[in-house]
Amino acid sequence: MPGPLEGKVALVAGATRGAGRGIAVELGAAGATVYVTGRTTREHRSEYDRPETVEDTADLVTEAGGHGIAVPTDHLDPARVRALVERIDTEQGRLDVLVNDVWGGEKLFQWDTPVWEHDLDNGLRLLRLAVETHAITSHHALPLLLRRPGGLVVEMTDGTAAYNRDTYRVNFFYDLAKASVLRMAFALAHEIGPRGATAVALTPGWMRSEMMLEAFGVREDNWRDALGNEPHFAISETPRYVGRAVAALAADPEVDRLNGQSFSSGGLAPVYGFTDLDGSRPDAWRYMVEVQDPGRPADTTGYR
Repeated sequence: MPGPLEGKVALVAGATRGAGRGIAVELGAAGATVYVTGRTTREHRSEYDRPETVEDTADLVTEAGGHGIAVPTDHLDPARVRALVERIDTEQGRLDVLVNDVWGGEKLFQWDTPVWEHDLDNGLRLLRLAVETHAITSHHALPLLLRRPGGLVVEMTDGTAAYNRDTYRVNFFYDLAKASVLRMAFALAHEIGPRGATAVALTPGWMRSEMMLEAFGVREDNWRDALGNEPHFAISETPRYVGRAVAALAADPEVDRLNGQSFSSGGLAPVYGFTDLDGSRPDAWRYMVEVQDPGRPADTTGYR
């Protein structure tokens, strides 16, 4: 049986690991051809110095049932991004889904450090990676996406618009980066909506990325062993959960009704009927507002 995205072409910018990888794999599972980009390849590591590669992600996309195509790309380099889009145009003649997931800031921010004490070079680098890359990619990719009606742009961030509006996020640079991406989706909605496309902002919850699992000293198969040190980690989710959210949005023929809005994986799960890999539906942002932030004991009853 063909998947709901059979014949569709997606670009997941920043798909080496984490949410980007989960999104790429789920788009592949729905039958899409997925171009996956990032700076870490089997021959070259980025400054992250981690083992995940864009080629590995492309292989996972193909294994899931789609067609994964790895294109090593630094999205701060406009010429490289332009060449990427020209390649997609030459090979496919279309682009149906653009996921702007480039981030790269985990090693650049300092928790609860005011702007005058934060390392300035790292803060500015974070903003370039988290904001400028999205703008460059949209600039070059949107003309191809707009060639056919029904295109979808997903701006990946951390936190919903409602949560980030009232909550200080980590520090000046981090807060600004995540708010900027939310606003990007809003602005793009005004620009591409009248031209037949849709832009939304999307956030995962507390995601069990490769780096998060490593930080807790666990693997995906034993992640609950970390609950002794951090009980609220019980609300966490796999990267595939937000991937299923993107796949559901991309397959929705009436997705334009959502233009300009902000969503979370947990908020979309009951709307579209998908679950995480374990069959649960963690709603991390509601949990954070109602349980974690008020300092209540960890209890995911009713939240997953």
